[in-house]
Amino acid sequence: MDTWLRRTLMYIVALAGIILGYAFAYDYGMMAFENDPQPFLRSLRVVVETFTTTGYGSDAPWSTTEMRLLVIVMDITGVVLIFLALPVLLFPLFEEAMATTAPSTVENDLSDHVVICQFSPRGETLVTELDTWDVDYVIVEPDRSRANDLYEEGYQVIHADPQSVDGLERAHLSTARALVADASDQVNTSIILTAREVDESVQTVSVVKEPDRAKYHDLAGADAVLSPRGLLGESLASKVTTGVSTTLGDSIEIGEDFDIAELPIHRGSDLVGTTLAESGIRERTGVNVIGAWFRGQFVSPPDPDAELDGSTVLLVSGTERQLERLKEMTLSSVRGFRRGETVVIGAGEVGQTITSALTTAGVPHTVLDQSDEPGVDVVGDATEPDDLRHAGVGAARTIILALSDDTDTEFATLVIRDLNPDVEIIARAEESENVQKMYRAGADYVLALSTVSGRMLASTILEDEDVISMDQQVEVIRVAADGLGNTTLGGADVRSRTGCTVVAIERNGAVITDLSPDVTIEPTDKLVIAGTDDGVTRFKSVFG
Repeated sequence: MDTWLRRTLMYIVALAGIILGYAFAYDYGMMAFENDPQPFLRSLRVVVETFTTTGYGSDAPWSTTEMRLLVIVMDITGVVLIFLALPVLLFPLFEEAMATTAPSTVENDLSDHVVICQFSPRGETLVTELDTWDVDYVIVEPDRSRANDLYEEGYQVIHADPQSVDGLERAHLSTARALVADASDQVNTSIILTAREVDESVQTVSVVKEPDRAKYHDLAGADAVLSPRGLLGESLASKVTTGVSTTLGDSIEIGEDFDIAELPIHRGSDLVGTTLAESGIRERTGVNVIGAWFRGQFVSPPDPDAELDGSTVLLVSGTERQLERLKEMTLSSVRGFRRGETVVIGAGEVGQTITSALTTAGVPHTVLDQSDEPGVDVVGDATEPDDLRHAGVGAARTIILALSDDTDTEFATLVIRDLNPDVEIIARAEESENVQKMYRAGADYVLALSTVSGRMLASTILEDEDVISMDQQVEVIRVAADGLGNTTLGGADVRSRTGCTVVAIERNGAVITDLSPDVTIEPTDKLVIAGTDDGVTRFKSVFG
């Protein structure tokens, strides 16, 4: 509105000046050319009549060429000024009047919600997680235009300053379960300090971009300080270290000697090119395939006719011995290790975390980066074929792209795939919306920073909900079996009705993992289920 008022004022001043100028010119012309002097107000009236098209000049007709030309110019000027007023003044006014405006305060009865201070790409994942658990939230956005856009998209948002006491009070921080500060490192500390001024007891979570600044967030009073880039680096590195180490790697322990794990299928594995049914995974290992990622898309339950390839990641459950047998099947049968076989491209925070994990696991690697920093083996551009060749991409088995720019990652993937069609490419994505483009470019496994950090935030906030978050698109949760009491697993038909898989049953302190369709669920049981966000939502809707 301030811009519109400024434009309106400038237009009115300019219009008045132009009318007065023409009035003086017209008054002089009538005296000098028409030999008909008249009062100035009459000349001003004629100009106004002409500009407003309410008349064409009460002095018409004019006898001299000079006056006729002056009137013609006045006519044109008046029409131009009228049409100029439409796009400059009237249209913006109508658009603003019709636009949806974000509120400046939340509803009075909102409580036990999460206050998200500023909306980032990871906020979308966080909001999805909160919706899954029916947890209310409100986004506090200081930018009016951004707040209005989010409001029109259906988000619960208010336009307020999260660094001010008034802004957080309007978000009802004193009745909230948690606050998430997700702006810049400096702004986040200011938000935390303000939150402590409003309510000392509310849980505060701060996202830090530079790990060495985490202590200042602690000093500001944050209950939890999260560094998503470090977690992303560990997750990407695990796709290599899990595949080459003698241990299983990261997994989720459900019961004694019963885990849930992600196992990527490597390009040289004998499983590549077979369908899930043909692979004989269940028969040969005894594991239960809960779901699978096919080029980044999670499917549960997977189609038995789905073909496995080098980009497939299996989500499975079983004992450690069973999972170890499956891991052997997912590895390349000709995988040997030599200097430079794993190439890490990018030596930022994510890249450093990756190289640290590879070093700990004893995996030889080469690091390529544009800057000549400690730990960088080859200085070069990730999008230049010659620099990639010099880093050993042509002979590498695995490439990990840890670049911060998604466009560079997409282009580098195309170049690498051209240089080495058989190489395994593991890529980092800054935005989740670019994941599919990276798969189309030729990446085998892509993990988005926004997805990892969003789930990381949700896991911290929802710790009381007993949620065990996986790193991408799927989660494993424990829920009460109220709606399934005294029914059998086969009769409940959970998998086909919701897309979720019952992994285990917790009963009287024991965990039952040997589940058959005849197992009866007792009302006091807790179920461990795995599924997507949508699947978990359907499960809660169907079974309460």
